[in-house]
Formats: sequence, C-alpha cells, structure tokens
Amino acid sequence: MARGHPFLHLDGLAKRFGEVEVLAELSLELAEGEILALLGLSGSGKTTALRLVAGFETPDRGRIVVGGEDVTGQAPAARGFGMVFQHYALFPHMTVEENVAFGLEARGWPRPRIAERVAAMLELIDLAGFGERRVSAISGGQQQRVALARALAPQPRVLLLDEPLSNLDPALRERTRRELRALVKQVGITTLLVTHEQEEAFDVGDRVAVLHRGRLEQAGSARQLYRWPASRFVATFVGRASVLPGTYHEDSDDGGWVRIDGEPENGNAVSWRGHATAGFAPGAAVELVVRPEALHLAAPSTPGTLAGEIAALRFTGPLTYAVVQLVNGREVEVLVDDERAAPGQEAFVAPRDQGPPPQIFPRTDGATS
Repeated sequence: MARGHPFLHLDGLAKRFGEVEVLAELSLELAEGEILALLGLSGSGKTTALRLVAGFETPDRGRIVVGGEDVTGQAPAARGFGMVFQHYALFPHMTVEENVAFGLEARGWPRPRIAERVAAMLELIDLAGFGERRVSAISGGQQQRVALARALAPQPRVLLLDEPLSNLDPALRERTRRELRALVKQVGITTLLVTHEQEEAFDVGDRVAVLHRGRLEQAGSARQLYRWPASRFVATFVGRASVLPGTYHEDSDDGGWVRIDGEPENGNAVSWRGHATAGFAPGAAVELVVRPEALHLAAPSTPGTLAGEIAALRFTGPLTYAVVQLVNGREVEVLVDDERAAPGQEAFVAPRDQGPPPQIFPRTDGATS
C-alpha cells in the first residue's frame, strides 16, 4: 500500500498506573484511509493506547494529533471518533435501525437525514431488510456489522476497533475479517485496530505494530514482520519459530553465520547462516531464530544437518510439521514434505535453499562466549 501524508499521529504517548509503566513513548503515524493493527499479548499496552486515542484515558506525556489538530485534551465526544467495542455494546431491546440511529439522534441529526443515513448504512453492511429486527435476534456476525455501521454512521474522522471479532467462532471470525476490511476500505476511513490475534492483524491491517511490555517493537507490513523481524520477541511472537543457541562468526563472502551449540557432526560443529539484526563481535553468544518452512528433513549425509528424533507431528490440513528433538535437547519445528514421517523416527534437519532467512539475535540466557 502506498502511504500518504500522516493523518493520525501518536507522538510519544506514555502512561503509568501507579508504579506500573503501561505505555512508554509510543509514536506511530497513520495515513488517511490506512488500517493499522496494534498487536500484542495481554498487558502489552495496546488497549491503553486505544483508550488514550479515544480520550477515555489521559496520557502522562505525549500528544494525539488528527489532521493537524491536537486533540489530546479533548473529551471523547469532541474528537469525532467512532468506536466498536469488544462486546459491541449494542442495545438488545432496540431494533437494528434504532441501534444504528442512536449516535445520530444523540448528535441532533434531523429525522429525515437519520432515516436516509441508516438506510445507507444497512445497505453498506448488507443488512437491508433487517432494520426492524431486534439485535438479540440476529447472528453474532450480523451484530458485529451492526456495531460497525453504528460507529460509521456519524461519519467519524477515525475508527477505533477494540478486539471486534473476539466473540465470534473461528469459522465466522475468518469470514468476518474479510468483510470488516472490505467495509472499512470502501468507506476509506483511518482505522486503529487492537487485537491479540495475529491472523486478524495480518488479514485486516495494512500495517501491523507489535507492542511488548508497553514498548513498540516494530511496525511494518505483515511480510516485513514475518521475514525481517526487528527483535527476538517479534521473531518468536509473529508466526512460529525455533530458537537455537550458538556462537557468532563472520566471513568476507556472505556475512554472519552461527556455530550451533552441542551439535557435532564428524567432529565439526554445525554452522548455519543467518541475517544479523545487530553488530556482533566474533565469538559472541547469540541465538538463531528459524521458521519451520526454512527447514526440511534431509538425508544423513547432507552437510550441516542437526541430528535428532521426531517427537511429534502437527497436521494442519494442507501442511504437516514435525517437532524434532535434537541430541542437544533442543526442539525444532520443521515443515515436512514426506508423508511417511512418523514419531520415533531418526531425523536429520537442514536449512532449505529457499524460505525466510534465519535471524541472529543476542543471547537472552545471559551466556557469554
């Protein structure tokens, strides 16, 4: 996606609750019409960031700027934002039409204009003809669309989505993700989505920002985060990955490589190449983080193999992964091409010629060379 000029700017937002620093100097820019997904574990600060943008909390430091206007000190209602809550916050005793019209009536829109806008919104969410039904009588996916229509009806400057699909079953969630993105892009509204679901962030967001313990680890496209993680946390949090400790080395041809600990082969330690995310001195204790699809089960004679035994298989339908217990006690997950693979078999793991490049990060266990 080609990004335009910044429309929503989060400038150094920080927030503490008592002695706990929940958010530390968060800075992000969203282009007009862009969807940014804030992704993180519980306690990462993503919900606090959303509440600061919405105006439900006040930052200790930092600014929130929309279209060049500093709205940091404004009340939530004055910001002109729309919000879809995790539990939708629909009124069960009201009809679909009444729920969509609620915010317009609160803003004093004239009735003919409200009726026209509600009809347009129900058409947009493909629920024309459902207006007189109570929201308690429609499905969870339809309720999610009603909540979105209610948030969009007043034509907000920014749309805020707080875990909007978490209450749906997995099959419905996948379909609704596509519908949600299509609707938001059709309207062209700048959107901040908070989620702990990686697939949701990747499917809906134009970009994804990963938060960890109140700090921004990396922001970029899903492909950038997956293939070129900026930190060990991103590498192991986004997608699946195995971690192998070793020692860093360099040569003049291809840059860095890792001599993996505890895996001798014919008297020589196994060495795998990777992309170094920081400058390392030769002999530094490091960790190699590698994706399952970057590995395969190889013949014993293949150079650079790690020996072990298949401990388990994970079947996902189109793909099968093997968990290989290495002789040094470590486990690695490997994309399996051979359907004859079975638990208990001897296995030899080697890098594929193609696939996401392994990443090299500083050792986190305190080890030194």
